Amino acid sequence: MGRHEKLLLKILSGSSDRNIGFNDLRSFLKRMGFEEYTRSSHHMFRKEGIEEKINLQKEGNNAKPYQVKQVRNVIQKYELGGLSDAQV
Repeated sequence: MGRHEKLLLKILSGSSDRNIGFNDLRSFLKRMGFEEYTRSSHHMFRKEGIEEKINLQKEGNNAKPYQVKQVRNVIQKYELGGLSDAQV
C-alpha cells in the first residue's frame, strides 16, 4: 500500500484528524485532481463536478482538524479515493 492510500485510510478513519500533515493533505488533494489557489494563508481547492470548495490553513505543520473532516466528507459524498468499502 502506497503513501497516498495510507493517507486516504488515515483521513477516512477519522481517528487522526489532528495528525494530518498540511503539505501531505495538499499533495493528496492535488493528486486527486483538485486545483489549488492560494490567497494569503488560505489554500483553496476546487475540482470540476465537486460543489464544495475546500479551504485549508496550517496549524503548525498540520492541517486544522475541522478541515480534515471537511475533506473526509467530500471524499465520502463523491466517493473519491478509489478504495472499496471493504478496505476502509
